[in-house]
Amino acid sequence: MTAPEVQGSTSLVDTSAAVRGSTGVPGEHAGRALRPRTKVLPEHARSHNRSLVLQTLYRSGERSRADVARETGLTRVTVSDLVAQLIGEGFVIELGQREDIRPGKPAVLLDINRAAHNILGLDLSGHAEFRGAVMDLDGTILSRAEVPLQGRTGEAATQLVIELVDELVALAGAPILGIGVGSPGVVDLSGTVLTAPNLDWTGEPLQVLLSERTNLPVVVGNDANVAVLAEHGFGDARGDMMLVKVGRGVGSGLLVGGSLVYGSRYAAGEIGQVMVGTDGGLDIPYDREHVLESWLSVPRLQTRMAEARASGKPVEPVLREAGQRLGIALAPVVGALNLSEVVLSGPPELLDGVLSRAVIDTLRSRTMAEIHSSLTLRMTSLGQDIVLRGAAVLVLSRQLGVS
Repeated sequence: MTAPEVQGSTSLVDTSAAVRGSTGVPGEHAGRALRPRTKVLPEHARSHNRSLVLQTLYRSGERSRADVARETGLTRVTVSDLVAQLIGEGFVIELGQREDIRPGKPAVLLDINRAAHNILGLDLSGHAEFRGAVMDLDGTILSRAEVPLQGRTGEAATQLVIELVDELVALAGAPILGIGVGSPGVVDLSGTVLTAPNLDWTGEPLQVLLSERTNLPVVVGNDANVAVLAEHGFGDARGDMMLVKVGRGVGSGLLVGGSLVYGSRYAAGEIGQVMVGTDGGLDIPYDREHVLESWLSVPRLQTRMAEARASGKPVEPVLREAGQRLGIALAPVVGALNLSEVVLSGPPELLDGVLSRAVIDTLRSRTMAEIHSSLTLRMTSLGQDIVLRGAAVLVLSRQLGVS
């Protein structure tokens, strides 16, 4: 695609060389690619092959048992056995006989029973409210709910999460497969929010708390990580990618080699707290006023733009500098990982245009042509619902092994 002529997508070159890859997304453990594609050893076979059948139907739909066997490499006996179990559990349905002219008895087509279960998703990343949704298995939003944050933090914020979950449970119109939550801050694999400064949470066992409250499966992840899963599952992701989420704070999710990158302390992607530039010299100590969020977070951007307007100055320099600071933070990551694309998620009126072009110019000036020549920078296609839909991916991956 060419850019900046194309709305919402900007490439560092006239034609993007990125090609849709076959990457997966992680499930419960770091480093495990979620989307199953092949048979495994006998001791791991049944659960893996079950996910393999579900993944094939989830992405392709309307397949016969023979089609599934052919596409997965499983035997027809194995597929028939797994399908029978999945039909009994309500996850797969028979659609009727295929209408074709092939000889023999017409095959019976199968699909995921997409309306049989609901998924609840929560987005706790907003600076004004917590948002939630009831979704079907395709991530389609069926109903919404939200609670105003009103500056509440700590236990008061946790209580708001509980109230939102209770409301969503009441809105569900089908059995609930699980609850997915995207939270700001550093979140470990047990769903504990190790630290979320804006909400004054430290060691908040959100996953355990909500699971005990609802007696339902719950998965909690960092909001930017959840967003990158949504971009992979429901968006236009292409191969290795980085998603930068701009809101009350700034964070990012990294998908490399088919797996989400967590880091040794679950803080991979926390670029918002990285000092950018050398304004005070190379020896200046760490200062929160000089981290990326100081230029790029939505509240800071809005404040600086308002100050510029009040003094009769244009706002474009404010957006340009924020883009330059983001480019400075991204350059070493893009160089180290040789990413195929960077996706921006946040208010398009702030990020799309002057700011994103400044990111591109900075990346061009700070990386080798061989690195940035095939990199694409674009806005997400999922809008403000990206974390909610990523929460659905969390549940699908944990409960069914699909995405």
